[in-house]
Amino acid sequence: MKPWLAASAVALALAAQAQVAPSPAEVAAYIGLHAAAQRDDAAAIRAAAPAALEARDGHGRTPLHVATFARRHDAIRALIAAGARTDALENDRYDAVTIAAVADDEQTLRLLLSLGASARLVTSRWHGTALIAAAHLGHDGVVRQLIAAGAPLDHVNTLHWTAVIESIVLGDGGPRHQATLKALIDAGANLQLADRDGRTPLQLARSRGYAAMASMLERAGANAPR
Repeated sequence: MKPWLAASAVALALAAQAQVAPSPAEVAAYIGLHAAAQRDDAAAIRAAAPAALEARDGHGRTPLHVATFARRHDAIRALIAAGARTDALENDRYDAVTIAAVADDEQTLRLLLSLGASARLVTSRWHGTALIAAAHLGHDGVVRQLIAAGAPLDHVNTLHWTAVIESIVLGDGGPRHQATLKALIDAGANLQLADRDGRTPLQLARSRGYAAMASMLERAGANAPR
């Protein structure tokens, strides 16, 4: 296997394990605001004590994390109105915005951002961002939302990858990853930031045979070192 394929396979396997939604057993055992968030019970949330807003389950999830995983919009509104922290991280260092981004849940993401949640947080074990996670997965609609919300375009995670690089090295070269790359290019992302081996996005696209992505990068002025 080519080295870049091996690295991509490892990163994909790790990413697949990264976010942990509440299991059926956890959901069944929830009490208090975690249970209210799961069942979308805004009235119970409004009646709860403020301290309960930041209660944690066994995986470090707050009620807002639970409501985001479950796509419970009334609960999300009630929790944030009551003062729940939108920047809280669960045990794997994901916030609500990144949870919605990874799930390709544009409606919940739009709600969170409209209620003041930030697209700028550093999240995950790899010190990435919601934008990097969404670019990796080819969630082009999510990527456009996050860009519009001020997500950092050129953040470099601990794998030494940006959103542009992840759209290539962890993508399939298909329409959604192409649309993701186009959104990043149109937003002004730096197309010359290289990976830790010095390979630029254009080199990475060419090496994978992603002709459409390489052409997009070339038209945008990207170049590969000689």
